[in-house]
Amino acid sequence: MSSGRELFARDGPEAQMDEIAARAGVGVGTVYRHFPTKEALLTAMVRDRFQQFAEIAALAEETADPREALETVMRRSAEAVEGDAGFQLAMMDSDQLEWEGIEEQKALLADVVTRIIRRAVDAGAVRDDFTFEDFGMVMCGITSTMYYKPGGADWRRHLAIIVGGLRPPVGDVGQSV
Repeated sequence: MSSGRELFARDGPEAQMDEIAARAGVGVGTVYRHFPTKEALLTAMVRDRFQQFAEIAALAEETADPREALETVMRRSAEAVEGDAGFQLAMMDSDQLEWEGIEEQKALLADVVTRIIRRAVDAGAVRDDFTFEDFGMVMCGITSTMYYKPGGADWRRHLAIIVGGLRPPVGDVGQSV
């Protein structure tokens, strides 16, 4: 699958299965036996990442400080895909994914991250309207920064700004942000 990741990173949706097979040192028939379409290969690569994210989240959940647990899952998940331009591109073009092939891993991740978020909210360490859906949106934004690097942007700086914005508002200023 690493050959597929490299080619998807380089060529995006134009990556060709025969070139993926050649890079992997196998026949194209072997690739098609395991992955009947490019979308199936891409889905398998994303499924592996979501499984990894769930494992990262499970470890972060053991962190005593609720805010640190949330920051840890965000940072380590981002670090896991820092060099994976194929995954980064897949997340930005997620309409092409066969999400039904990833549902189990996404649900597991959602369960753990939702518990982490709830604990941070309950502790007053994170704004009370932050949800798992927001988590996904934030992480896709970080991934986009990694891939496109607009203006030479640094994804770690992007994440630091987001994490700072997760703090609960101080006092009632009369309007929501």
